[in-house]
Amino acid sequence: MSTVPKPGEPVSLKRNYLSFPETIAQSFANISPTLTPALSIPLVVANAGAGTWLVYLVSMVGLALVGANIAGFGKRLATPGALYHYVGAGFGPLAGFVSGWAMLAAYLGTAMATLLGVGIFANILGHLIGLSLPEPAWDLLGALMVWYVAYKDIRLSAVSALIMEFTSVTFIVILSAIVLFSHGFHWDGAQFALSGVKPGGLALGMVLTVFSYVGFESAATLGHESRQPFLNIPRSVLTSIAVAGLFFILLAYVEVLGYPGGTAALSTASAPLNAIASRYHVAWFGPLTDLGAMVSLFSCTLASVNAGSRTLFAMGQDRHLSIHLGRAHQVNQTPHVAVTIASMAVLAATWALSQAQPLNAYGYFGTYATYGFILAYILVSLAFPFYLRRESRVKLRHWLIAIIAAIFMTIPLVGSIYPVPAFPYNILPYAFLVYVGAGIWLYRRNRIELRMREEQQAAAGAESLEAMEIDAD
Repeated sequence: MSTVPKPGEPVSLKRNYLSFPETIAQSFANISPTLTPALSIPLVVANAGAGTWLVYLVSMVGLALVGANIAGFGKRLATPGALYHYVGAGFGPLAGFVSGWAMLAAYLGTAMATLLGVGIFANILGHLIGLSLPEPAWDLLGALMVWYVAYKDIRLSAVSALIMEFTSVTFIVILSAIVLFSHGFHWDGAQFALSGVKPGGLALGMVLTVFSYVGFESAATLGHESRQPFLNIPRSVLTSIAVAGLFFILLAYVEVLGYPGGTAALSTASAPLNAIASRYHVAWFGPLTDLGAMVSLFSCTLASVNAGSRTLFAMGQDRHLSIHLGRAHQVNQTPHVAVTIASMAVLAATWALSQAQPLNAYGYFGTYATYGFILAYILVSLAFPFYLRRESRVKLRHWLIAIIAAIFMTIPLVGSIYPVPAFPYNILPYAFLVYVGAGIWLYRRNRIELRMREEQQAAAGAESLEAMEIDAD
C-alpha cells in the first residue's frame, strides 16, 4: 500500500498501489477496443472483404511478437518511462530518448484524436435530447475531466477506465450475441473460404488492423505504481493483445455476417453497429453503442494522457526535458506538472484544428500518432536481444522474435506512405521526421548544457577545495 511522503521527503509516484485488473485497464483503455467495431472494421472490409477476420488474426500474432519483447523488458525493468527506458537499456541514451520522444507523439496524438471522438459521439447523443454544443466546447469539457482524474489519482483513472471499457464492450458483445443467435450459430462459409479475397487486399487491410492494437504496451508506464510489476506488467501487455485480438476477430466476423447489404455496403458504413441493430430489430441498441463508443473514447484519452505524462515525468527526471516535468504531487503522488502540460497540449491541438471537420481532424491526429508507435515498436523489438546480449542471456529465439516483429511493423509503415496518400496525409510522415529531428537536436543541446553545468560545478568545487587548503596553511 502506498503511503504519502512526510514533509521534506522526496516525492515520487505511488509504489505497490495498483492491482493486476487496474494495471491491465491502462492497456485496454489505450487500445479502446470499442472503436474498432464502431469505426475501423468497415475501412478494413473495403480492402480485405470476407478476409477481415483473418487480417485481425495475423495482426494479433504480429503484435504479440512485439509484445513479447516489451514483456521481456517488463520482467526486468519497472519504470514509468517504459519504452523510453527499455530502448535506452538496449541501445543507449540517444536511442532511448528517440523512443520516448516518439511515444510522446503517439500518446498525445492519440489523446488529441480520441478527445475529438468524444465530441463526435457526444453530439450524436446530444441531438437525441435536444442538446447541441460546438466541438471546441466538448473538447474543453472532456480535457478538463481528463486533467482532473489524471491529476487526482492513478487508481481513480484505472478504475474509471475499467468500468467504461467493460460497459462499452458489454453492449457490443450483447449485440454480437443477438446476431449470432439469429443465424443459428452456423459458420459463414464465405468468410472462412475467403471468398473474393485478394492477397493485395489482405496486405492493405493489415495496415489498418495494426492501428487497432496500438497502446497495448501502455501498462508498462505504470511500472512504479503496479503491484508485483515484474509479473503484472508482462501479463497486462500480452493479455491485452490476446483479449483485444479475440474481440476484434469476433466483431469482424459478426459485422460481415450481419450487416445489411454484405461487404460492399459495410465497406462504406459510417455507423455499422447502428445499422446492424436496426436490421435485427433492436434499433434501441444503437444509442447504447454510441454511448459505449463515447465512454471508450474518453477512457482512451485518459489512458493516453496518463501514459504520456509518465513518459514526460521519466524524461524530466533524467533531465532530458525540463526537470519540472519530473516532479510528483506531494499528496496525490501523480506527475501533476506533466499531466497539466499534456492536457493543455491536447486541448490546444484540438482547438487549433477546430475549423476542420472533427472526423477529418480525428484521422490526422490518429495517423500522426501511429508513426510514433511504429518507430518505438521497431526500436524496442530490436533493443531487447541487444539488452540480453549484455547479460550474456540472449538466445537464437530472441533474435528471431525481434527481427520478425520489426519486419512486421514495417508493413503499416510502408503501407501508409505508398501508394502516396492524398493531402494532408502525404505530408504527415515528413512532419513526423521533422519532429524526430527536433527531438534529437533538443537531446544534444540538453546534453551539452548538462555537461557544461557539471564542469562548472566541478571547477567551483576544486576552487573551494583549493581555498580551504590555503586557509589551512
